[in-house]
Amino acid sequence: MTTDLDLDADTIAGLRTRADEVLRALVGSPDAQLRPDQWVAIEALVAHRRRALVVQRTGWGKSAVYFVATALLRERGAGPTVLVSPLLSLMRNQVAAARRAGIRAETIHSANLPEWDAVHQRVRDGEVDVLLVSPERLNNPGFRDEVLPSLARDAGLVVVDEAHCVSDWGHDFRPDYRRIATLLAELPAGTPVLATTATANERVTADVAAQLDPAGDQDVLVLRGTLERDSLRLSVHPVPDTATAMAWLVANVPRLTGSGIVYTLTVAAAEQVAEHLRGAGLEVAAYTGRTEPAEREALEQDLLDNRVKALVATSALGMGFDKPDLGFVVHVGAPASPIAYYQQVGRAGRATDRADVVLLPGPEDRAIWEWFASMSFPAADQVRATLDVLAAAGAPMSLPALETAVDLRRGRLEMMLKVLDVDGAVHRVRGGWESTGQPWVYDEERYARLDAARRAEQEAMLEYIATRGCRMAFLRTALDDPQLAADPSWRCGTCDRCLAASGAASDGVDDALVAAARERLHRPGVEVTARRQWPSGMATMGVPLTGRLPADELAATGRAVARSDGLGLGGVLRTLFGGTQANDGPVPPALRDAVLAALDSWDVTADGVVWVRSVTRPQLVEHLAGAVARHRHLPLVGTLGPVGEAPPDRHDVNSAQRLAGVHRRLALELSESALAGLAGRSVLLVDDRTDSGWTLTVAARLLRRAGAAQVYPFVLATG
Repeated sequence: MTTDLDLDADTIAGLRTRADEVLRALVGSPDAQLRPDQWVAIEALVAHRRRALVVQRTGWGKSAVYFVATALLRERGAGPTVLVSPLLSLMRNQVAAARRAGIRAETIHSANLPEWDAVHQRVRDGEVDVLLVSPERLNNPGFRDEVLPSLARDAGLVVVDEAHCVSDWGHDFRPDYRRIATLLAELPAGTPVLATTATANERVTADVAAQLDPAGDQDVLVLRGTLERDSLRLSVHPVPDTATAMAWLVANVPRLTGSGIVYTLTVAAAEQVAEHLRGAGLEVAAYTGRTEPAEREALEQDLLDNRVKALVATSALGMGFDKPDLGFVVHVGAPASPIAYYQQVGRAGRATDRADVVLLPGPEDRAIWEWFASMSFPAADQVRATLDVLAAAGAPMSLPALETAVDLRRGRLEMMLKVLDVDGAVHRVRGGWESTGQPWVYDEERYARLDAARRAEQEAMLEYIATRGCRMAFLRTALDDPQLAADPSWRCGTCDRCLAASGAASDGVDDALVAAARERLHRPGVEVTARRQWPSGMATMGVPLTGRLPADELAATGRAVARSDGLGLGGVLRTLFGGTQANDGPVPPALRDAVLAALDSWDVTADGVVWVRSVTRPQLVEHLAGAVARHRHLPLVGTLGPVGEAPPDRHDVNSAQRLAGVHRRLALELSESALAGLAGRSVLLVDDRTDSGWTLTVAARLLRRAGAAQVYPFVLATG
């Protein structure tokens, strides 16, 4: 497509010369030259004002495309580039790179709120060349209604980085990214748009391209390159258990060249692996979604400067982290798709001849995948219930208020609302969310296809683990690498399969290391912190609880034997609680020594034991309470239990719903003599597990109000 904005051939030739000059300043090399496809993209944006999607491997130079294009457009009088970027680490790297080339870059994200007004003013004054915006800002009411329209009107270029997040077919779909459609719709004619990603198969590529051109009249340029990475040495070492994986890390991470990343599937696993490696003398740190922003920045810099051997991370450290000499990536547990796996391992070996990429798949991976899958878009009845509540409210409702009326946890509820917002059924305003009154249809067929696609990706990941063929060829096939189709017999020649390596995880792992890892993993005892604040809006549910709990109604800090989402004993606990009534019975033998060890390591004094009478596992809890009482030489005082024939509480609802159910059901079941003797005494409160914490909180409150001086919760599992 050509437009009246197109430039003549001589002008384009001059742009090419200037583009290489900007690139040299950007990368700090006097000999740097643009790749052919980089220039094709830049020419499309600057000379022809087109919309383009660039799908190229990590390290190819996608950021160079938009920074060089920005410099050329600004020199021709265009407005600032608006760059939607998903992660703070990506923003920090991009700002630093831009400033090296004399490009003035600023950011707006959740961690720099005090700077927003000053940044907005600098944009208005023409002092900003690139404004990096986090996707969640696009749906902030103030930003969306007051700032975004002017940005859309004045932008010289719009860039959507990590564009696979736009597509719900992608491995890392983010609802906030869907708001980009609003931004694109408000752009004046002739505003160039660039979307970039390293991880998109044909279906995701087509979906993103379609979203860049909703009217079908933009002639989107799609540039896809090879995904081959000849520096990566791929290998897979299946492990029989977590202890063997830990021992492998202790034995092999010190031998790996440079510094790197050890990925885990859960926050609990990242924290445990990091603790274990530090205990073995390795300089490592955990990096997860729970890590504070300032600490994340410091940890990233530690890795960049090689002050740590590795960061033990969840997917929170992924897209955009830029360390060209990253020496290795090891996964403890397999991601749920080859595409997600390729995205994470792509961080390594960008500026080195060799980077080791090792996968240690474990027997618990599939269960973890299923748990994450359970957090996908809610069922139709839950969506309609939320829409009905908002429609009846007559005023905006905050998330805490909505939680009291619908049975969804906050994270899942917020994700659903963002999707409904893009679909036009709800609107985010100051004060919360409101119904638009627009009809909305649950696309059950689409969600079924998405679920089927997710399960197919899981099976593909299992095939990658088991394949006898070239591993890099497998990954390139999974991502529909266009150049592999032209050479289907291609092999990397460097992975464990190409080199006919055995792949046995026990190779080089000393039995003593495995034993030490197993002992540490099975070392029992996890703190259980008491709840101190009731959720807001409980009065609307008929529950008269508000504000902070008084000190004389609080539970003390308790103890769990282990985390159910952790490693080691966590696997035993997931098996125990993975079923229903069939799992009831005495405490499993595999947990009995751990129960006693957790009690022995817990320095508290009590006068008796009370347990929560369970509907689903009555034998388990009673047996546990009896074991605690015998080991501590304490009397069994009595129970708390559900009133009447109420069914067991659901565990898949939000915090307010959980509290309401517990408050209505739970009551003291102590004899008159036990109640009379409770005053001034300390109690061990026994239950099978805790997740929301409300059962223990309400039970402790009942005991404290009945006269107990202190209540110490003790459970098998937390998390």
